[in-house]
Amino acid sequence: MERGRRKLEHIVHALNLEQKREAGFDDIVFVHQSLPDIGTNDVNLSTTLGELSLSSPLFVNAMTGGGGQPTLEINKGLAEIAKECGIAMAVGSQMAAVKDAKERQSFEIVRRINPTGVVFANIGSEATVDEAKQAVEMIEANGLQIHLNSVQELVMPEGDRNFIGALRRIERMVHAVGVPIIVKEVGFGMSKETAQKLEEIGVTIVDVGGFGGTNFARIENNRRPTSLSYFNNWGISTAASIVEVSQSATSLSVIGSGGVRSAFDAVKAIALGAQAVGVAQLFLKVWMEQGTESLLELIHEWHKDFRLLMTALGTRTIEELRHVPLVIYGQTHHWLNERGFDTKVYSRR
Repeated sequence: MERGRRKLEHIVHALNLEQKREAGFDDIVFVHQSLPDIGTNDVNLSTTLGELSLSSPLFVNAMTGGGGQPTLEINKGLAEIAKECGIAMAVGSQMAAVKDAKERQSFEIVRRINPTGVVFANIGSEATVDEAKQAVEMIEANGLQIHLNSVQELVMPEGDRNFIGALRRIERMVHAVGVPIIVKEVGFGMSKETAQKLEEIGVTIVDVGGFGGTNFARIENNRRPTSLSYFNNWGISTAASIVEVSQSATSLSVIGSGGVRSAFDAVKAIALGAQAVGVAQLFLKVWMEQGTESLLELIHEWHKDFRLLMTALGTRTIEELRHVPLVIYGQTHHWLNERGFDTKVYSRR
């Protein structure tokens, strides 16, 4: 199937797919602070990701690869939102534009709309160093997301079946591309073993892309004549993934993404160990169904909620928020204990 048509099918399925509360955030409960001793005006939402500085921990995460005019309109609209709100934005896979110059404009529009904003390029782990450099140059990117999507590829009828050498290719990109590398899962979560391998080759930022957000196994199964249903519930929840990575690869900056449905979820992701939070499906759905003003209002509301929640917790900065006491319940607690993580370190901070 032609790549652009497939990407547009992904968008349609992602918007129509029911997203359940499976990311693990309901298992996280904060320890109440009766004497927070700060006001909302004391809260500073700026954060850092490796060597990158962000004015907000929220950003528009990768959604759309090359898909002609429809993709251009989506990227244009989201770039306008990112500029207005002062948040970072990641584009979807640029491989189509690397291979076909006619697709470049659907990505280049992002930098034209937002000339001074923080923008992340995106390429797959199958890419060469030259292709990665082209993706970065195309949008004058501040960082490069390298996405990992082996399960999606296996379920995809026309997907890849060979993933040999991905780690070595990522290592070459880390040392040659010239901007920070963000290794991103696409919805199946990230384990401590993967995080440690990435840390060893010099990666400084990972996006856990946890289970509980857009389910690309279900999306691809909807495109298949016969379903590989055993992949529909495959993965590590977002909450568990953040702990796995932040507790086992301590030099990595962590982006929490996958099933973030509210500012409350985002605050919990940071308290578990993330420095920033990516949102994709929800932002796209609001923009496409309700328009620009509705998405602007939502993001402004989330920033307001961040300040209220951080005030209640007595935290002035994102770094302080990463060290508040919390209790982990339910399936997330069970998973982490079985995997050898001591959840008491969170409750006894």
